[in-house]
Amino acid sequence: MDMTFSAEDLAFREEVREFLAAKLPDRLRDGARRTPGVFVEPDIGMEWHRILNEQGWVAPHWPKEDGGTGWTPTQKFLFEKECALAGAPALAILGLRLVGPVICAFGTPQQKARFLPKILSGEDYWCQGYSEPGSGSDLASLKTSARLENGEYTVNGSKIWTTHAHHANWIFALVRTDATVKKQAGITFLLLEMDQPGVEVTPIHSMSGDHEVNAVFFTDAKTGEENRIGEEGQGWSIAKFLLENERGGSCFAPRLIQSIDKLEALAAEQPSGVNGAMAHDARFRDRLSRARLEAEALEFTELRILAELAKGRSPGPQTSLVKLLGSNIGQEIDTLRLELLGTDALQLPLERPLYGNEAPEPVGSEMAQTAMGRYLNNRAATIFGGSDEVQKNIIAKTVLGL
Repeated sequence: MDMTFSAEDLAFREEVREFLAAKLPDRLRDGARRTPGVFVEPDIGMEWHRILNEQGWVAPHWPKEDGGTGWTPTQKFLFEKECALAGAPALAILGLRLVGPVICAFGTPQQKARFLPKILSGEDYWCQGYSEPGSGSDLASLKTSARLENGEYTVNGSKIWTTHAHHANWIFALVRTDATVKKQAGITFLLLEMDQPGVEVTPIHSMSGDHEVNAVFFTDAKTGEENRIGEEGQGWSIAKFLLENERGGSCFAPRLIQSIDKLEALAAEQPSGVNGAMAHDARFRDRLSRARLEAEALEFTELRILAELAKGRSPGPQTSLVKLLGSNIGQEIDTLRLELLGTDALQLPLERPLYGNEAPEPVGSEMAQTAMGRYLNNRAATIFGGSDEVQKNIIAKTVLGL
């Protein structure tokens, strides 16, 4: 496989760099850097979303005819890598990366016309109704039900770990429309408005004190038949399509490598308490070097997937490998950050946000102020989007043939 970029790709990379230098405000870089959660707050993320939409670059993973960029897989990778290196906020994926591509692939022309423009503009903010109490890794066992009568579905049940449900005005949900067939065959994909009687959102605060996820309860909530994506019983196939996008639709490695770069720079200055800076500590240096090698190997794996995509092939089970490795390397980086910062990293301010005029003063440094929050929040990375165990089972079955 040829790992060099073409002249066209290099020119595109330069265009992206010039755009970021001109259009990415320092306050958004600062907000992203000082956010300990998995997702940036909407005031940061949506401002960047609108800047990208004005440029026509907000939905590179959509088909061009539906509002996408028409970029090649390599250009998408280069764009994400340059955004990571520039410290741009990560965009909310629920609309752009998850339900948006589903509507592009499975939606009717009427559904595309209704929903896609408002995802692009940021007018609609989405959340995902997949996991339930008792139905997380075994998603097919979900119990939330929907009954169709006179062209309208009535939905009852609950969802949990629903990211940014307290900000969202729409939710896409897997519901059970037939309990008499094989469990995967009775699932349907519905879109529901959040602001209606019968939808209740209850906050769940993480160990770090962040409020990113919620429980959502449906009590005779309503949505029209026209808000069903695909046919009844097609929800499981649509869910698998969506999860492939969630697990492998973006590049993990550039942001991991950027984090390692920052740790290496800090290690050159941070005292070890024994013999000079932490960069001279052989044990710490070995672990940091190992993390870099793993992150760079992951980047090569992502580039190999790009090569497959460029040939028109689907990403397939390789996305599980990327998700598995990316999550675990990220957790190792979080641990190294705590070790490097020492007692300064024990601070865990509960105020949010940690950027702007109202932010509390950090102890030691802004990196130290967010280190423990990042560590605690990112413990969930090996669970959400499919746990490590689920990814290993997928790899064992579809790649190794076990």
